[in-house]
Amino acid sequence: MPEGDTIFRAARTLHRALAGRTITAFDTQLNALAIVDRRAPLAGRSVERVEARGKHLLIHFSGDLVLRTHLRMHGSWHIYRPGERWRAPARAARLVLQTSEWTAVAFNVTDAELIATRELARHARLAALGPDLLSERPDLAEARRRIRASDSPHIAAALLDQQAVAGIGNVYRSEVLFLCGIAPFRRVEELDDGTIDALLARARDLLRLNVAGQRIAGGASRSRVTTGRLNPREQLWVYGRAGEPCRRCATPIRSDSEAGGRRTYWCPRCQA
Repeated sequence: MPEGDTIFRAARTLHRALAGRTITAFDTQLNALAIVDRRAPLAGRSVERVEARGKHLLIHFSGDLVLRTHLRMHGSWHIYRPGERWRAPARAARLVLQTSEWTAVAFNVTDAELIATRELARHARLAALGPDLLSERPDLAEARRRIRASDSPHIAAALLDQQAVAGIGNVYRSEVLFLCGIAPFRRVEELDDGTIDALLARARDLLRLNVAGQRIAGGASRSRVTTGRLNPREQLWVYGRAGEPCRRCATPIRSDSEAGGRRTYWCPRCQA
């Protein structure tokens, strides 16, 4: 599933391309959106702004209307010039927004809705989100409080709870736990406030580092870097490296899967 940095970069790219422009045509394969569009057409509206909220992407249109999408496991937004060849098959296009200069295409997106702007504050999924680590000033104390209140069985699961803290995904939770020397399956109540604060601060810094100055062309995105190394084979500390030697102590990296198929990676020595 795309993490907070992916959604942030996608929203920033869409904003740069679409903000202030008028929608000339809208097409969708999603029946619920098509019904709303027939009643309140998107064509003729201008795009006011595009923003990310956790793993949700919001496109604000004139006339009190917002398009919310969640990419889930396989969704992606692409931007093309008119007439440019798409990098994914047209049969996978679920949403197409056209302006005179750009075409925005959402591929393999099934979680989408058009809602009134005034309803955003009462939207159940958006209102339930924890502090977004990519917001300008995330409330880390509130994120810590929510992590402590989470019913997650351990800290690795709590970091993925979007109602506790928004934006952290599977890659970042493994990397942050390694960098802070925390075993992933420790219970939250075993950790003091300073340790949880350090995890959140490091996660915020890594997310911000990986969106700084980055843009998406088409549907491609830059690889994440948590080690600070330029070699593409050395950009992550533990994620995806089961059985390989730890970059710090050479102990073989371990991994384990959880409910939902999510896999956690850690060094049993550095995170004892």
